[in-house]
Amino acid sequence: MSIIIRIATIHDMPSVLEIINYEILHSTSIWDYDIRTLEQQITILKEKKERDFPLIVAEKEDKIIGFGTYGSFRFKIGYQFTVEHSVYVHKDFHGNGIGKLLLLELIALAKLQKLHTMIGVIDSENRDSIAFHEKFGFKTVGIIKESGYKFDRWLDSVFMQLILK
Repeated sequence: MSIIIRIATIHDMPSVLEIINYEILHSTSIWDYDIRTLEQQITILKEKKERDFPLIVAEKEDKIIGFGTYGSFRFKIGYQFTVEHSVYVHKDFHGNGIGKLLLLELIALAKLQKLHTMIGVIDSENRDSIAFHEKFGFKTVGIIKESGYKFDRWLDSVFMQLILK
């Protein structure tokens, strides 16, 4: 059966929560320490909708297997055409092209919204994510040393940028 990419609904939030909480607990792909509650995840969805930012899901056989979103890069008006994105795939579905589908859809949506640039902020140890982004034309534009702290160690942020055309 094929994978469907669609806009997330409130009914998808328990599955999205499962994916993001796994990443919070087990990876440096997100630098939160505490897992989210369903209420927090629903609030995030509502805020995305209010600001006209997408939260999309990948669905296979009625199961949410990944999600992606973007939002404000910074909050000053001059950054209004720049967004920072995130893509997460359920741990049991890595390596199946789901991240690719999600990122392609996010790029297409950003272009439709006439945004200018998309930023990814990636832990420097996450070589797979860096290589993944390079396949889509993202370029490393900066590294901020020891800008995060998780799992009892300092982490470097790699800033990757795609100019949308």
